[in-house]
Amino acid sequence: MSAMITAAEVAEIMDCSESMGYNIIKTLNEELEAKGFITRRGRVSRKYFCERTGLMLESEVIQNAEIH
Repeated sequence: MSAMITAAEVAEIMDCSESMGYNIIKTLNEELEAKGFITRRGRVSRKYFCERTGLMLESEVIQNAEIH
């Protein structure tokens, strides 16, 4: 699994259109750029996406279960 999440994945997770997924990514990337991070258009850090949405993706649930 990639460290970056795409608009299509965001759309599926958030149950919205891919266009809205791009808007969400754009907002998150603007926040990261303001903090001095380098971003890539159309993708955002999976970790940052989870932090900002309060969601835990399936892979993280599995990793947390293995740790505990």
